[in-house]
Amino acid sequence: MKWSFIIQQKLIASLLLTGIMLLIILSTIISRSNIRDIDKSFSSIYSDRLVPATGIVYLSENLYDKRLLLEKHLLAGQGSSSADVRRQLRLHDQRIDSLVRAFEKTFLVAEESRSLREFKVWTRAYATLEQDILRLSDAGDPGAGNRLFDAESADVFRLAIGRLNDLTRIQSVVGSELVRESRSESSVFNLISLLQISVAVVIGAIVMGLIHNSKMINQDNRPYHFN
Repeated sequence: MKWSFIIQQKLIASLLLTGIMLLIILSTIISRSNIRDIDKSFSSIYSDRLVPATGIVYLSENLYDKRLLLEKHLLAGQGSSSADVRRQLRLHDQRIDSLVRAFEKTFLVAEESRSLREFKVWTRAYATLEQDILRLSDAGDPGAGNRLFDAESADVFRLAIGRLNDLTRIQSVVGSELVRESRSESSVFNLISLLQISVAVVIGAIVMGLIHNSKMINQDNRPYHFN
């Protein structure tokens, strides 16, 4: 009877150890998945949010440089070389195109894609207006060029800058969402780790109790010696 009790205790201990082993394997798989998700989120924050945010700054800078370059040319009048202005504008346009292509290679949410498409439309429209202003200036009609610069081109310029502002806002919102997701994954990872420790302690205590009971039974089985 005692031997059957010992075997039963050992069987329970084996089952408990098997259970904790399976729990550790399962929680390890879940933890590795959480770690991958956290790593993916942080990589996305850098590659798809911080880097494009820097690109937005450079896009804005190039647009303002183009605006100032054309304004200086108009203020200088006939003494300024339009050929040199056109060359510098082309350089800025090439930088803008390069920055936009790099931006398009990152992960974009639907709203970002729409804002970026609109930005491309307005920057092309603005570049066309720049050439119109230069042609008017070369034709000896700087007044018409100034009016176009102050009216229609100013409106198009503001629309292009507005799309950049939209992209900046979206970058901030999506970045915040990624941070929240990372914190959530981190909380799950911490919870799983705490659960592992708690279950290990509880099962360890149960196993130790079973071992202690087995020792007590073994002691009871020893024969008594009388003097």
